[in-house]
Amino acid sequence: MATTTKLPATGLSQRLGSQILPVLVIALATLLAWYALTVYLNAPGAIERVLEPKGPWTWRDLLAATMAVPRPVLPAPHQVALDLYSSLVDWPLNSPRNLLFHVAVTGQSTLVGFAMGTALGLVLSVCIVHSRTLDRALLPWIVASQSVPVLAIAPIVLVILGTMGFSGVAPKAVIAMYLCFFPVTVAMVQGLRSPQVIETEMLHTYAATRWQALWLLRLPAALPFLFPALRVGIAAGLVGAMVAELPTGAQAGLGARLLTGSYYGQTVQIWSALVMSALLGLTLTGAMAGIETLVLGRRKRV
Repeated sequence: MATTTKLPATGLSQRLGSQILPVLVIALATLLAWYALTVYLNAPGAIERVLEPKGPWTWRDLLAATMAVPRPVLPAPHQVALDLYSSLVDWPLNSPRNLLFHVAVTGQSTLVGFAMGTALGLVLSVCIVHSRTLDRALLPWIVASQSVPVLAIAPIVLVILGTMGFSGVAPKAVIAMYLCFFPVTVAMVQGLRSPQVIETEMLHTYAATRWQALWLLRLPAALPFLFPALRVGIAAGLVGAMVAELPTGAQAGLGARLLTGSYYGQTVQIWSALVMSALLGLTLTGAMAGIETLVLGRRKRV
């Protein structure tokens, strides 16, 4: 008599639940802490400007007032959500009041700088791996370059490029490139050196040139090192693009949105721009993670 075996209860849905549940718990705890901090920080201003002129008040009045202060010290999450919704729905896409307009400006600078930084990092890593002189000469300076704060170097770079006639996307992309190239360079140097001696000697026995060894052995071995660096690099490039928008007084971009919000004391606008920049960063890193899964998954199948 044939017997059937029962499949274990742990399936894909349970695995997804075990991964999503901790994220939801942390998100809920963060939301509750945000609301509590909103009440604590906005209470003095709410009492002075809203409640005391109206006379006696209760704790419910205080709670409601802290959630609806016109210019709060810390806006409540629902205030930020409403401002985001109003920005995206009430204004056309080409309007500076629409956050997607600023996302497009900052995203363009980020992607251009990311492409430039990735190309520079790949070239530097190949040169370092294939030349001991360049290894000793370049790598210490590459590491030292990241000790200079981007807030200090951004105005200098922007002024120099401005005098050379570069404006618009190019100066911001250079700042983004400055932050992008370092993780790519360091990771690729490690990845290109990851093949074992027996593998490199095998290529030597077949009289493979350096470029053949690079293409057939070193680059495929470096892919698992490259993609995590690309995720870090594109996030760093977003920070660089936003920082580059601050000293120029730009009229567009998430950095410019933050700057104008700070000028006029619009804290809700500042937080809306911060949330949108976080969403943009998650989107960019998620796209890189998807490309990584596609490339490395296809490589495993091959």
